Amino acid sequence: MSAATIEPRSIPNEGRARPAVFFDRDGVLNVDHGYIGTIDRFEWTPGAREAVKLANERGFLVFVVTNQSGIARGYYSEADHATLSAHIDRDLAVIGAHIDDQRYCPHLPDATVEAYRRDSDWRKPGPGMLLDLMAHWPVDRAASLMIGDKPSDLEAARAAGIAGHFFTGGDLLAFAEPLLRRVEVAS
Repeated sequence: MSAATIEPRSIPNEGRARPAVFFDRDGVLNVDHGYIGTIDRFEWTPGAREAVKLANERGFLVFVVTNQSGIARGYYSEADHATLSAHIDRDLAVIGAHIDDQRYCPHLPDATVEAYRRDSDWRKPGPGMLLDLMAHWPVDRAASLMIGDKPSDLEAARAAGIAGHFFTGGDLLAFAEPLLRRVEVAS
C-alpha cells in the first residue's frame, strides 16, 4: 500500500458521473500552522465549512487530498490523523455539510519514521490520491476541480487531468463560490 485512506461515507458501485471538488486540507480548509495533526491545533479557514456545504448543495462530490508528512516525521500518528478527520466530519455535520471521501499520504523519502520512508506517487505533486478517488467514484473529470494552496497541488491536479485553482488565503467560500457556480450539475 503506497498511502492511506479514511473510511469513506459510501463508495457507489455505479452511477452517473458527477463533478468533484478536491480540496487540499492544510492551508485551504484549515489555517496552516505547520504539521496539523491534532484537534487542538486545527483552525478552520474562514468560509471553509460553508464552501464544503455549497459544494454539497450544488451536487459535487467533495474530496480531501492531503500530504501528511507530519506522520512520517513522527510529529503525530495515523490514529491522530483519523481522530482529527472525525472531528472535521463532526464540525461539518453541524451545518449540514460533509466530505464524501479523502486520501492522505504519510510517506516521505527522507522520513524520520522508517515505516513511512519511501517515494509515493500519492504524495503531491504526484496525482495518485486524485486518481485513486476517481477510480472509486463516478467523477466527471472535465467538470471537476482542485483547490490548493501550493504549486504541488496544482501540479497534481494537472497530472490528474482536472483544473487546479490556487487559493492564496482569505475567505474560502468567496474564492470557491464562483468556481462551483460555473459548473452545471445534472440532476
